[in-house]
Amino acid sequence: MMYIRQRKEVKTATATEVSEDFPAQEENGKLENKLPSGCTNRRFWNILSFTVGGTTALGIGLLTSVYLATLHENDLWFSNIKEVEREISFRTECGLYYSYYKQMLQSPTLKQGFHGLIYDNKTESMKTINLLQRMNIYQEVFLSILYRVLPIQKYLEPVYFYIYTLFGLQAVYVTALYVTSWLLSGTWLSGLLAAFWYVTNRIDTTRVEFTIPLRENWALPFFAIQIAAITYFLRPHLQSLSERLTLLAIFISTFLFSLTWQFNQFMMLVQAFVLFILDSLDMLPAAKKNLKTGNFLNRIRKLLLHLFVVFCLTLFLNNITKKILNLKSDEHIFNFLKAKFGFGATRDFDANLYLCEEAFGLLPFNTFVRLSDTLLFYAYIFVLSIAVIAALVVAFHNLSDSTTQQSMSKMGQCTVDLKPETAYNLIHTILFGFLALSTMRMKYLWTSHMCVFASFGLCSSEIWGLFLKLVHLYNPKRIYIMQYSVPILILLYLCYKFWPGMMDELSELREFYDPDTVELMNWINSNTPRKAVFAGSMQLLAGVKLCTGRTLTNHPHYEDNGLRERTKAVYQIYAKRSPEEVHALLKSFGTDYVILEDSICYERRHHRGCRLRDLLDVANGHTMDGPGENDPNLKPADHPRFCEEIKRNLPPYMAHFTRVFQNKTFHVYKLSRNK
Repeated sequence: MMYIRQRKEVKTATATEVSEDFPAQEENGKLENKLPSGCTNRRFWNILSFTVGGTTALGIGLLTSVYLATLHENDLWFSNIKEVEREISFRTECGLYYSYYKQMLQSPTLKQGFHGLIYDNKTESMKTINLLQRMNIYQEVFLSILYRVLPIQKYLEPVYFYIYTLFGLQAVYVTALYVTSWLLSGTWLSGLLAAFWYVTNRIDTTRVEFTIPLRENWALPFFAIQIAAITYFLRPHLQSLSERLTLLAIFISTFLFSLTWQFNQFMMLVQAFVLFILDSLDMLPAAKKNLKTGNFLNRIRKLLLHLFVVFCLTLFLNNITKKILNLKSDEHIFNFLKAKFGFGATRDFDANLYLCEEAFGLLPFNTFVRLSDTLLFYAYIFVLSIAVIAALVVAFHNLSDSTTQQSMSKMGQCTVDLKPETAYNLIHTILFGFLALSTMRMKYLWTSHMCVFASFGLCSSEIWGLFLKLVHLYNPKRIYIMQYSVPILILLYLCYKFWPGMMDELSELREFYDPDTVELMNWINSNTPRKAVFAGSMQLLAGVKLCTGRTLTNHPHYEDNGLRERTKAVYQIYAKRSPEEVHALLKSFGTDYVILEDSICYERRHHRGCRLRDLLDVANGHTMDGPGENDPNLKPADHPRFCEEIKRNLPPYMAHFTRVFQNKTFHVYKLSRNK
């Protein structure tokens, strides 16, 4: 059986360990002269270790940034393609975000640029919106101001200033992961392994090289800094100055994270839940102890009651706040979650749109195959299992009555300990693991932290000590051997297996090629008025906004209820509706031109029931095309599918729409003025 004792703040320093607060060891310079030579040597090695570890952290962060930037260049030949091709390469919502950076740079003055964002009437036709209030584009505004102020226009194109900033943030990201692992284990070898794992598992840890302007690529580096700062803050016996600086780092990183990602509230909710769990189980350092009284069963009853009250209060405040402020921006998320977890089928178009996207589905099994190939998944499961056992023992101890605690402290020599910072990262990785397993898009939160947690455990004397106790092989010398030999062997394995492949990636040269979209954008720029309004798919219209500056009916920033209703109305061009109905809907948004895409009209990417035309049919109460079952409540439509029938140039369609452009992918129709 295992018992608990109070952790002693004594460590044996090694060449790769960093002291917890080494500047605070002496009161003044005179005391240093009285220290034994062994203490002086220890201080020297700590400073040397800190210098080497810190330099390595910065170096590997920069190398990762250069590596990802090179992959982006090689994949698109970005430096050689035309400007319109560069802009088209910013697919879907990425193009929308970048368009505001471009808009700010093209404004005659900063004041006019701000005015254009605050009173924007081009992003949603016949509507003036405050983009700074609606979207997370403060980063684009900040970068555009920097580019205009700094004397770099002659040396660096605007697009390179933008993408280099994002790749530079990747250096910050990797450095923050490195530091977190270092803080947890006490050795920078752990940070080095975490960084290596992040790079070798690049497919599952980041997608920055092909979705550069995506909000998560801005936000996750600040999120990693926040985790590192909280990890340091939870360490005991911090000096007052260190505590204040750490709190400042937590505040700034949390503020920047919240400012740069529209999903920040969900992440912050999980973070709050992590701290709530730790507090409930008495795993956080606090000045007052034993606030939970009574025997084990009484404490469990009080804890469950506390959880129930907090949960009910959270739901109540959430609902009352939404009703008072009339907030509906996240309703589609809750509808999606209800349908996803089996709380009834739904015909809601927005919920089904999310359900049918692979990014919002369950995490594919092949993810674990890739993670296992680098040994990351095996190491993670090993460390997680040991840490969970320790957490359960400590939680049971903390919830036990004082009599039991005293008897346990007097018995046995086998001890179990779990530092507050370790407990925080343990609960963090478990909760984000569940989030990633249920929603693939969130895996990037989990996999990067998986690198941190696995590397920490393999370099941790606490984890190895507990494991060796479990298998009855405990020996301090064995702990020392394991915590350094295992990480070094894994690093050698990663270099041997993946270095040749990484070199091949860097030497592989490709080129961006999308002639149909380039032809469409060039035609729009040359043949339509600057104030023309375009309707079409959200993804394509983001590119239209960036490349041509034309006004849109809808766009991919899907976090507004009114925009979702508008998008559903515009998408009737792919439903079974009459030309009169489609024309009336498009005209209600001031549409001048509508773009039809064959890839959507004749979609084969999704299975039946998840094609966009199927989602529209179900939402409209119409039976779906093709063989297969239909809901008995669905009825055959009165009209054929609009996107197919309009190409036959029949009189009812020609009376309302005139084809003005066509290539292998796109068909553009001009709307007539008649009603």
